[in-house]
Amino acid sequence: MNKRRWIKWGVIVVPVILIVVFALSFVPHKVVNVEPTNVSKITIFNGNSGDIVEITDKSHIHHIISNLNAVTFQKGKPSFGYLGFSFRTTIFNKEGKEIKELIINSSDTIRYNGFFYKSEDYAIDYDFIESLMN
Repeated sequence: MNKRRWIKWGVIVVPVILIVVFALSFVPHKVVNVEPTNVSKITIFNGNSGDIVEITDKSHIHHIISNLNAVTFQKGKPSFGYLGFSFRTTIFNKEGKEIKELIINSSDTIRYNGFFYKSEDYAIDYDFIESLMN
């Protein structure tokens, strides 16, 4: 009888926990939370032209990372099946290891971990990134 009680509670509690965890993933949050001084380089692949730029200038790194750190994003619809993008951005730490990859589509939209995210409060400095591509 005690075993049935555990099974009954498991059948009820596990789905509730999964639903709560999934719902919490839609709470607005920071996608990038990286200390600019811990970044050695940023590579940006321009999906419109096919060009790639490697950013190692400390002032440019600081500007981009500080800007991305300031933006709060709201998770949106899944991005599976969507083709094309503006800037695939990869951030590397001091050891040269990739610590974050995301796609910047516009001044308020990114793709990250299979979902679109929209800026809630602050714009991505899209124009600055675009100027580095030239």
